[in-house]
Amino acid sequence: MAVSYGVMILRGLSVSAVATRRNILTAATLAGASGLLGATRGFASPVGGVVPPKAPRSEWVYDAVALLQKEIPHGRTIRGERFRVPIIGGSFAGPTLRGEIVAGGYDWQLVRSDGYWEIAAEYFMQTHDGVQIHIRNNGLWHSKTGDWPADYAVTTPQFEAPDGPYSWLNRYIFTGTINPAGTADAPAVKLSIFKLVVD
Repeated sequence: MAVSYGVMILRGLSVSAVATRRNILTAATLAGASGLLGATRGFASPVGGVVPPKAPRSEWVYDAVALLQKEIPHGRTIRGERFRVPIIGGSFAGPTLRGEIVAGGYDWQLVRSDGYWEIAAEYFMQTHDGVQIHIRNNGLWHSKTGDWPADYAVTTPQFEAPDGPYSWLNRYIFTGTINPAGTADAPAVKLSIFKLVVD
C-alpha cells in the first residue's frame, strides 16, 4: 500500500492520493493507539500489587579524602549563587585500587533557590602504579542548617580510565556519599564510592 501510494503521488494524482494518505494515517494512528492500549493491559498497575523489579546492588569501590581550599565566590548568576572550590590533593583506597588525588582540580558549586547545592567537580586521580584517571563528579547536597550534617549528600562520579587494568571503571555506573573530613581552616570531604551492579 505504501509503495502504491508513492507511485500515485509521482504520477500527479495528488488529490485522491492526499485523501488516501489521510485515511491511511488515520487508520494507522488508531491501530497504533489500540495496540498500545492492548499492550498496557498486559501490565498490572503497581497499585494492584505488582512486585517491582529488582534494584541494582552496590559494591564498595573506594573511599577518598579530597583536600580543598576555601570556596571562592563568583557571584549570583541566572541559576543561583556560584562558588568555585580548588581541589589541592588527597588520597583514595579500596580493594582494587589506591593512590592520590592530583592537585589542580575544581569543584564548581551552585546554590539553588530551593537551598540545594549542585556539585560539579572535575579532577584526576593517580593510582599507586602511575595510571592517571579522569573524574567528572556531579552531585547534590542539602542541609536544613546550611552546614554539616547534611540530610542529602550524594554524588555520581564518571570515570575516564585509559586501556589497561583500570578500564573496567569505564563500564559501570557509580554513586557515592559525601561527608565532612576537614576543618574550617583546612576543608576536606570524604567520598565513599560504590559501583552499581545488575545481577
